[in-house]
Amino acid sequence: MSELYDLSVKDIKMNTVDLSSFKGKTLLIVNVASKCGFTPQYKDLQNLYDKYQDQGFEVLGFPCNQFGAQEPGTNEEVQSFCELTYNVSFKMFDKIDVNGSDASPLFKYLKHESPGILGTEAIKWNFTKFLVNKDGQVVMRFASKDGESAIESELLKIL
Repeated sequence: MSELYDLSVKDIKMNTVDLSSFKGKTLLIVNVASKCGFTPQYKDLQNLYDKYQDQGFEVLGFPCNQFGAQEPGTNEEVQSFCELTYNVSFKMFDKIDVNGSDASPLFKYLKHESPGILGTEAIKWNFTKFLVNKDGQVVMRFASKDGESAIESELLKIL
């Protein structure tokens, strides 16, 4: 399996982004949705980004419509919602699949590197989060319900 920095993704404006551009940064990679019970976590993610971006921390949001069709909008609608509702300024990307045969290579990699409970690689719901250290290694997987305080305590260990 390739390394994180060998992969590329499309940002929300459909520009190709090589993940190697994040070498030396601490990342929180999240599958997000605008119409989910966990959607208010955008606020938590933005708070963490605001607090730690000057220490090389990046949040990467990947909209996904695989769970209850809770991200039905276009990229433009997603970006507008995030900016207007939660003042999101961290990086947002093109809508992807995280499970199944069409799953994004990035999420295939993340799931392989940090499986969930009982070793399952499947993502159960929106707002599953992967914490990646400055060397591109996945150090922790967070469940949808895990909010700012749970993430922050682990983030501080590796910043």
